[in-house]
Amino acid sequence: MPAPVVPAPSPAEIRSLLMRANRLLGASLVEANLVTIDQLESANEKLLELIAAGAPRQCTLLGVLAYDLKVVREEDVLQHCVDEHGVGLIDLQAYEAADEARAGLNHSVCWATWTLPFDRDEDFTMVASAYYLSPAVRTFWEKQLGGHVIWYGATLESIADTLERLASAKP
Repeated sequence: MPAPVVPAPSPAEIRSLLMRANRLLGASLVEANLVTIDQLESANEKLLELIAAGAPRQCTLLGVLAYDLKVVREEDVLQHCVDEHGVGLIDLQAYEAADEARAGLNHSVCWATWTLPFDRDEDFTMVASAYYLSPAVRTFWEKQLGGHVIWYGATLESIADTLERLASAKP
């Protein structure tokens, strides 16, 4: 069964969600001792430049920290999610969404939260996220999806490639 339809927020709401998701992810990374406050401040400056440029795939604090500044490894963040939060991991490379899932998927929300609902079974929705550590992301999706949410960690690349593949697929 496909993931439920997520209502389309306004561009201002999406920007607010993107900012909250990244801000709270940064705070969680500092709290988990995965990055320092100074590293986070540098990454936030770079992130603001990327947001102004408007490229969704680049607007990720985790990406800036891991791939631009190279102060944390994405694998370490995912391992922390597994070890400390009991989150499973998933690779979405072979994920094939049903037409109904593509039609109801709000790509802007997925990009803003680096999260993708990928399956539903009765009251359970399976969700892949590179931003599990952001309370804003978890709260947003749990409210939107209703029922029970089963979270999985995923890499930025896995989420981005899947979103791009879904966007380019014909319904």
